[in-house]
Amino acid sequence: MLQIHRDVFEFITPAKTSRGEYKSKNHYRLVLQKDGKEHTGEIAPLPDLSLDGQVDYLDWWKEMQDTTWESLQSYTLQNVEQFPALAFAVDSINLSLKSEKSPFENGKPIAINGLVWMNNLEQMRLEALQKAQAGFECIKFKVGALDHDGECKLIESLRNDFPRINIRLDANGAFSIHDYQERIKDFSKFQIHSIEQPIKAGTWQNMQEVCAKSLIDVALDEELIGVFKNKENLLNTIKPRYIVLKPTLLGGFTQCNEWINAAQKRDILWWATSALEGNIGLLSIAKWISNFNTNLHQGLGTGSLYKSNYKAQFKQIKDNLIYEPQPI
Repeated sequence: MLQIHRDVFEFITPAKTSRGEYKSKNHYRLVLQKDGKEHTGEIAPLPDLSLDGQVDYLDWWKEMQDTTWESLQSYTLQNVEQFPALAFAVDSINLSLKSEKSPFENGKPIAINGLVWMNNLEQMRLEALQKAQAGFECIKFKVGALDHDGECKLIESLRNDFPRINIRLDANGAFSIHDYQERIKDFSKFQIHSIEQPIKAGTWQNMQEVCAKSLIDVALDEELIGVFKNKENLLNTIKPRYIVLKPTLLGGFTQCNEWINAAQKRDILWWATSALEGNIGLLSIAKWISNFNTNLHQGLGTGSLYKSNYKAQFKQIKDNLIYEPQPI
């Protein structure tokens, strides 16, 4: 038996990026009841970024509610380009159906970065300081929407106070092809690990230029969205140092595994990041990630942004995510 339920999550503080801000967000639970057990996958597309960001999955389900689990899997595979967040939920349920536990469920911790969301510069400084003092070895800043000199001073302050911390930047495409070199040069003074998506996605040749000339290693993020059949062509053209995998946006674990295989052939490194899923989605991503041997910090830590959330099956100790099952 299959069902879909919708939940609306409100943010404690609006989540800001260079594209805008989120105050609330729809989340859908795809629930499969099989052999007396309930398996849940989370469908949580981002309204302004996901290919299915404007899909009302309750309306969609009215046309699909008599489908079987087997036919839904086939449908999702054939329509992944239209419903990538659904594909993530289906892959999550398939992960749950496996009889063997994931390494995460068997006690393998996952190192995560601390994310500093956009705010006024003083609030960002305080949040970064709090995360550093809490034990995060990798801190990521959203940049590109505020005063550039102020952002540089913010990064410089953290670097001076915590010289060993890894610092990541995420521009969300905020730089232009005309000013990216100057901005990146300024940031590079502070020993930056990487910068995600310096310019807008969609112009591979421009991004190839950025990767070739950047003084900071570039990670592709939004650039991967909507690319289902040309993964190797994209990587061959742009030649990034890193790719950032968001299963909800890219079409689930099946698509992400294809990205990993293509990246490894080219010595391109990767890490995975949540995309404002609730705790159900976060758990699924953690279980999937734990099957890989990677020393890079993963981007799993958005569950605390919401006023209410699904019950967490994990806890955070310093910068490690650790499995901790709770009664549903």
